[in-house]
Amino acid sequence: MDAYELEEIEQRRSAGGRLYEEFLSVGSMSAGLYVLGAGATDPQSPHDQDEIYHVVSGRGRIRVAGEDRDVGPGSVVFVPAQVEHRFHSIDERLQLLVFFAPAESS
Repeated sequence: MDAYELEEIEQRRSAGGRLYEEFLSVGSMSAGLYVLGAGATDPQSPHDQDEIYHVVSGRGRIRVAGEDRDVGPGSVVFVPAQVEHRFHSIDERLQLLVFFAPAESS
């Protein structure tokens, strides 16, 4: 069984100075932890994979294909492959679980 603890993933992400820490990669999917501080600019661009964001903590907004939505703990957002998307207006540090299908290349 593979099992993960967010605290350990966050420690690796923080120690490496990265916004994103992948913790799972198999052929059909990959998953990681993405963190954006309050007031941060989200630097990402569209991906080749479908993805799901699950907001673990924090508050902000996401724009997907020109449509804006508030997000907070418990929000789940699907973004199809190749669609422009970005988090913005981040009021509280966002901690997001991200799932890609198929797996994103690291």
